[in-house]
Amino acid sequence: MRNLKLLKSLRSTELRGPGSPLRLSVRADTGSLLVASHCSITEYDPRTGQVVSEASLTAGGFLPEDGGGAVVGLQDLAELESACLSTAGGDVVLFNFNTCQLECVGSVDSGLTSMSWSPDEELVVLTTGQETIIMMTKHFEPITEVGIHQDDFGEGKFVTVGWGKKETQFHGSEGKQAEVRPAAAWDDRAPRVTWRGDGQLFAVSAVCLQTGARKVRVWNREGVLQATSEPINGLEQALCWKPSGSLIASTQRHPNKHSVVFMEKNGLLHGDFTLPFSKDHAKVRDLLWNSDSTVLAVWLEDLAAGEDQQVNASIQLWVAGNYHWYLKQSLDFGRDSRKAPVCVCWDPERPLRLHVVTRGWTSVTYDWGWATERSPGTDAAADANVAVIDGDKILVTNFRQCVVPPPMCSFELQLTSPVNQVTFLCQPQGTNRLAALTSDGQISVYAQGESCDRDVRDAMRDPSEVEVDGVVVSAVHGSQTGTVALQLEDGQIRKLRWGEPPLVNNSTLINFPVPCVQTALCSISGEEYLLGLTDRSHLYAGDTELASNISSFGVCNDFLLITTHSHTCRCLQLTTLSVKGLQAALASDGGQNDESLRRVERGSRIVTVVPQDTRVVLQMPRGNLETVHHRALVLAQLRKWLDSLRFRESFECMRKLRINLNLLYDHNPKVFLENMEAFITQLGSISHINLFVTELKEEDTTSTMYPRGPESSPVQTRPVSGQKKVDVVCDALRSAMESMDPNKFFLSVLTTHVKKTVPELEVALQKVHELRVNPPRAAGAVSAEEALKYLLFLVNVNDLYEHSLGTYDFDLVLMVAEKSQKDPKEYLPFLNMLKSLETNYQRYTIDKHLKRYSKALHHLSKCGEEHFHEALQLVREQKLHSEALRLYAADGAHYKALSCAYAEHLMEQQQAEQAGLLLWRCGEPVGALQAFASSSSWRNAICTAQQIPLPADQLALLARDLAEKLIEQRRFAEAALLLDQYAKDCEEAILALITGSVWEEALRLIYMHDRQDITETNLKPALLEAVGTQTAFLEAQVAAFTRHRARLAVVREQKEKARLGMLDEDGPDCPDAELYSEASSVMSGSKYSQSNSRVSSRSSKNRRKAERKKLSLKEGSPMEDRALVYALGEILTTVDKMREEVHGLLKALVLFQFDKQAEKLQPAYEEALQAMEAAVPEVWAPEGPASNQLTGPNSTANSIMASFQQQQRPAAPQPGRHRLSSLFIHNSSCDVCLCN
Repeated sequence: MRNLKLLKSLRSTELRGPGSPLRLSVRADTGSLLVASHCSITEYDPRTGQVVSEASLTAGGFLPEDGGGAVVGLQDLAELESACLSTAGGDVVLFNFNTCQLECVGSVDSGLTSMSWSPDEELVVLTTGQETIIMMTKHFEPITEVGIHQDDFGEGKFVTVGWGKKETQFHGSEGKQAEVRPAAAWDDRAPRVTWRGDGQLFAVSAVCLQTGARKVRVWNREGVLQATSEPINGLEQALCWKPSGSLIASTQRHPNKHSVVFMEKNGLLHGDFTLPFSKDHAKVRDLLWNSDSTVLAVWLEDLAAGEDQQVNASIQLWVAGNYHWYLKQSLDFGRDSRKAPVCVCWDPERPLRLHVVTRGWTSVTYDWGWATERSPGTDAAADANVAVIDGDKILVTNFRQCVVPPPMCSFELQLTSPVNQVTFLCQPQGTNRLAALTSDGQISVYAQGESCDRDVRDAMRDPSEVEVDGVVVSAVHGSQTGTVALQLEDGQIRKLRWGEPPLVNNSTLINFPVPCVQTALCSISGEEYLLGLTDRSHLYAGDTELASNISSFGVCNDFLLITTHSHTCRCLQLTTLSVKGLQAALASDGGQNDESLRRVERGSRIVTVVPQDTRVVLQMPRGNLETVHHRALVLAQLRKWLDSLRFRESFECMRKLRINLNLLYDHNPKVFLENMEAFITQLGSISHINLFVTELKEEDTTSTMYPRGPESSPVQTRPVSGQKKVDVVCDALRSAMESMDPNKFFLSVLTTHVKKTVPELEVALQKVHELRVNPPRAAGAVSAEEALKYLLFLVNVNDLYEHSLGTYDFDLVLMVAEKSQKDPKEYLPFLNMLKSLETNYQRYTIDKHLKRYSKALHHLSKCGEEHFHEALQLVREQKLHSEALRLYAADGAHYKALSCAYAEHLMEQQQAEQAGLLLWRCGEPVGALQAFASSSSWRNAICTAQQIPLPADQLALLARDLAEKLIEQRRFAEAALLLDQYAKDCEEAILALITGSVWEEALRLIYMHDRQDITETNLKPALLEAVGTQTAFLEAQVAAFTRHRARLAVVREQKEKARLGMLDEDGPDCPDAELYSEASSVMSGSKYSQSNSRVSSRSSKNRRKAERKKLSLKEGSPMEDRALVYALGEILTTVDKMREEVHGLLKALVLFQFDKQAEKLQPAYEEALQAMEAAVPEVWAPEGPASNQLTGPNSTANSIMASFQQQQRPAAPQPGRHRLSSLFIHNSSCDVCLCN
């Protein structure tokens, strides 16, 4: 639905020369015109009006001086920096731009009738006076010469399938004699040559020698005939191959019309359109496709001369859309022969630039741009009209009322002459008015349903003027500010403002870098900007480039809508974004819930945006229309409606466009709850209220699905502390509906009960039951049957039956069961059985059936002594011990039985100590003693044994058993206490202490019981044995530490060399270099990490075990260095834990004068600690501030995860980081010094 809008026309009359122009070509590199006449060739720059170069064709003998010669072809050759022209006399001449010299590169004796170069300028085709085709290279080396007229069809000859012959088929009412008519009398009978856009094929139109009619033949670039067209009655001389397609355009004169027809490369007709005049009114001089195949120019001349014996000439520009051809421009040159065009051609670089040279040597350059003429209104009264030019008609579509696919429209405006331009009134109160400029210079103004004659006359009678220094190519008006922005041909911007005087010059220094074909005024963050879109898809705001992939844009109601070449439609709110913000938004790809982004079909363009609405009309490349409701516009409109409490419009829009209805509440919860009655009144419909309630969920849609912009202030979504959103809304709705009309909104009240976080099905069923017992008499009230039927629609019938059973109301159960699909034989016997039971036991049976075991136990506890065994069985089966103990008195037999059952359960769960406490508490000391004994809780066991009481021998035996268990657990001091105090066996107690290296306590018992003999027999040998054991263990740890430390240095050196080697080979950005970094994924272990739920659900113990499995000390393993560091830390921890044990051993050795052993052990331990302390800085490098930082500009996902895992994992202690404290004592009575 785009029109061709004339941006500027450059007319130059400075070009003069003898004779008249014959041929025209355009230099692609400079844009200057090459004009060949009867006497000379001239290079002319229309922008400056200067002749660049010129050479005489008559002086060189290429054309006769009497002007009788003709130039049949002219082509610019950019690679040769020359122009090639051919004359009717047969000469092929090169005109050098640098030397301005003419060179004849070839000559044909029979003369030439045409010349055509291939699009890649590699081949040239010449047609001669002998009806032959000569093909040559760009260096004018002949390739082939063939005759134009061939009897053969060509290589693409059709295959006959035996369905008859052409001669035997029906030929219409005129019969076979009308099959072929000769060419028209005005036909110059010269061949026409045209190339396909890729240069692989060319077509030749020539007059057949036998029939006198034109026939089209298609040849390939090797000069081999491919196809011949079928005989076409009235086929004319014009011929042009569409650059980006397979259609060849020509013209055909029918008995009742004149048409432009299209042929395929096989010569068959494929579509046409009718020219808007009778068949004998005009002749078509030529057809010309522009470079991007979007516009077809038809060059016309009248057949009949006027009273002044002059013919009228015109050029029409046709555009196709949705399989319809629109006449977009009609250039009328009048009847003056001096003004008639003699050369017409499209610019090779600018697709919408047309060059025309008249017979009087006047050159005219037209520049058009694509424009969608839409009404500029911004209020709800604007109709969003779009006007499309189609010859002498204007097709107007009112998009506020309906979407009519082109070429149809809402209504047509018929004019007397072809329309060249149309525009809408820019005043706020008259945006539905439009004005049309026709080809004869007339302006027509139209208004829908009103008369505007007086306004138009007043405007024309008192025009306002202001001088502008430059050529204006576009003008736009801002209805809100009254600013008129003018764009000059070089991109300069001039702003004019309506005032007194009517126009005041308000020039600005901000200009477009390049001229723009579409402009619009808008306000960005309160500042007015002129937006411009170039033909190269660059969008500018003043001199700032916003994006470079824009195909179309539109401004409506503070929103900027654009379509991009990446097939998206963006909608950005201009009031909340700055220019830099627009740049950033257009450069980003958008997030998952980005409301400003929408995917559209490839090649979509914006036609219009309906003001104060959510509809955006897009046109697809083939011409059809699509209406989309852009999410940003929809949400903006919804927020306006919700702020103004227009709940009904909001609900209807959200339901139609599938917007989550939670937004009604989430937009402003406080306001929604305060206006609950207004919400209910506006919706009115019960089904609408139910739909809203059923869609409620805890999610805050303003932060997930429809996030608020940064300018929006946050709204508290949960005004009531501790309550959930769904519960709050349901309670508020129910309260409002019950206060307004409980009978009318009864179904909605039921919905609020069912939708709550914990569905209140029992309450809903009870209300239905009450409705059945006391039916309301109000008109329109819901019956119990309808209410129950609706409730069954919301809830599964089986679930509803179970909940009704849980109310213990059998009338309600029967009411639900009757509506279900259950067989009465299934539920009636069960219900009858329940009715026969005692109340508490009845409810116990129901609760047990519904698997509500806590409630069942509660009711069963009230059923008396005879049902206690059943209660105890229920407690054991469902593990309800804690609940059962609360239901029975602590001093009763039932409580004791339950406690014993609970203790059995705890024993099964390996919680013997808790079981013993429970048994001790309820008066079962024997059982408690067994439980305490099995759990090694020896203090409680001794207490219960003495409470029983046990005899002395049994008590001693118990103490010995407990002591054995404690010795197995290496609790030697506690075991010695039991053996000494309760078993009365001091020797065993002393031996236990010696075994556990508790030297001081062993000495105390030795002297307390006067057993010095044990010192010699057991204590001293144990000391010497301990010295040997500790020394050997210490040496092994030191050796392992040294070995691991040396290996760690080697591994780190190898990795550093490998990393540096990768950097030198592939540069610092080599991805493999990270494999050799200590912070890499290999080092962090992420290579072996797993993220499935099975692994993540492991216990912490299993996770630590799995982590340790990754750390392999095997040489060459990927995590060997980490394994070595971990092993070194373990050794350090083990040696550090020896300090107390070595301390006590040294004191005992000194006491018994084992000085040599002490002198050997102390230095060995001290040297080991010093060696390990010295290695700490090497093994664990000092951590700077950067290494403690998890995140930062230099952090990666792997490094962050590795650091986090390192912090979470229990690190090996590093005692060497601080000064080791004193480990030993100073004994002045010894010859050896025992201090550090």
